[in-house]
Amino acid sequence: MSENYSGSSFIELYSGRDPWDFYIPPLSISKHGTVLYEFPYEFPGIPKPHIVDNPKDWDDDHVKMPFSPKNLLTVKDGDELEKKMPAWEIICKSLEGPITSFSELQEAIRTYTGPIPKLLALEYFLDKVLEKEESIKFFDDLLPRIIKLALRLPEIIPGSIPLLKQHHNKSISLSQLQVSSLLANGFLCTLPWREELLETYPGVDFVRLYSSFNGPGRFCVLEKIKCIVHYFRKILNSEPQGIITFERIFIPKKEMPKWGTLKNTLDNTKVHITSSGCIEDASGCLQVDFANRNVGGGVLGFGCVQEEIRFVICPELLISRLFVERLDHTETVVIRGVERFSSYIGYGETFKWSANFTDETPFDRFGRRQTTVVVMDATCFFKEEKQYLPHEILRELGKAYAGFHCNHADNLAPVATGNWGCGAFQGNAKLKSLIQLMACNVAHRDLVYYTHGDLKLQDDIYEMYLFIVANKITICELLSIICKFADAKLSSDQFYDFIRQSWSERKSMAKIAPKKTCNCM
Repeated sequence: MSENYSGSSFIELYSGRDPWDFYIPPLSISKHGTVLYEFPYEFPGIPKPHIVDNPKDWDDDHVKMPFSPKNLLTVKDGDELEKKMPAWEIICKSLEGPITSFSELQEAIRTYTGPIPKLLALEYFLDKVLEKEESIKFFDDLLPRIIKLALRLPEIIPGSIPLLKQHHNKSISLSQLQVSSLLANGFLCTLPWREELLETYPGVDFVRLYSSFNGPGRFCVLEKIKCIVHYFRKILNSEPQGIITFERIFIPKKEMPKWGTLKNTLDNTKVHITSSGCIEDASGCLQVDFANRNVGGGVLGFGCVQEEIRFVICPELLISRLFVERLDHTETVVIRGVERFSSYIGYGETFKWSANFTDETPFDRFGRRQTTVVVMDATCFFKEEKQYLPHEILRELGKAYAGFHCNHADNLAPVATGNWGCGAFQGNAKLKSLIQLMACNVAHRDLVYYTHGDLKLQDDIYEMYLFIVANKITICELLSIICKFADAKLSSDQFYDFIRQSWSERKSMAKIAPKKTCNCM
């Protein structure tokens, strides 16, 4: 936990209880909830896969599985005549023999993927990053076990994995073992995906990661591969037993709060603001992933900022890319139960895998680790000043609310977040902190805010929070002021001063004029 902070302590946020005592959403089978293992099951233990008579493994509503009889590849026979063969048969044959070098591995992959770029990053990793003994051990021991895990996929997931499509509230629960088999197939590049879907379903295409080596972020790519290889070392030495739930959340705009009419004050929302630590350190909290509209962003490429780092230290998150369609404005994805496997240092181009991480997070009664990640994408502003327009503020409020809202309004975990949508997306952290604070208030959650090493920002946000609370400024009133900032033509670093000055002027005017209703939204 952070030592240098402003506001409430974690003990106060936890109300003197255990970090894991917050509300746990139930897990059940329904038309909105798919469970791919025999349910219920007694934890601890490895759940048995749920077997269905007619699995849907090759239609437009489910993940296309590599072992589907409909997954066919065109090959040439001895007479150079083309014919169709089951892809899974070719995959199994290509991977069955000893693979003792990078060139043999690349050739095996090309047998079932067809023409692909040279896998330069993977080659460099296996030949240069790994010590000679490590490389030998990879080919002699680890790779054969990854292959074995991958080829068990028809046995481990005999059911159908539905796509989590836009504008539908739906969840999928898989065992960690099922996720690991899917990831093993991703690692070996066997997962089929149609090119036309890549814009909306990013997929788990490791070819892109393995070939991303001609760019400034190439050494980050090597570190990401290191994280994923480390994941396989761990789970193949000790088979994982837990459950992971992926839930798409959609709130129609008509069901959103009427932000411009809310009389809530913010004094009943506790805040813990710190310049030290990271979101993933916030035990028991709802942890925000600063997402791309396509979940995972550039994780299987050169990308290496907050979302991509979270996805490689917790590689089970990668599987969401198989079935989560691109997020719309009032949609998020909540993922419960992921395990962390790696520690790291650095950020962006300085990111490096540093050590094994032993995740001691306890499990809930359904067998899920009590780590919850909310995937929510901010708007990318090509012109920084656009973020202060009322409709843009409303969009970000709606997105944050969709991420933080829960139908169960009592005993909800605090939100652990930070400079969401800042950096490359050009958001102003001072604005984003207030947006997330207001969303937390309406969603009945407290706020833990990490400023990513910025002590001044920590002080600035907390002082603004104290100002808002001391003056009993309502959400409606705060929004009314914020929405006028765009017209003031001031720089972003004057944002908080503008709020203070505007409130002072409003109080002066209130003495001589009747109070107006908020109508900014």
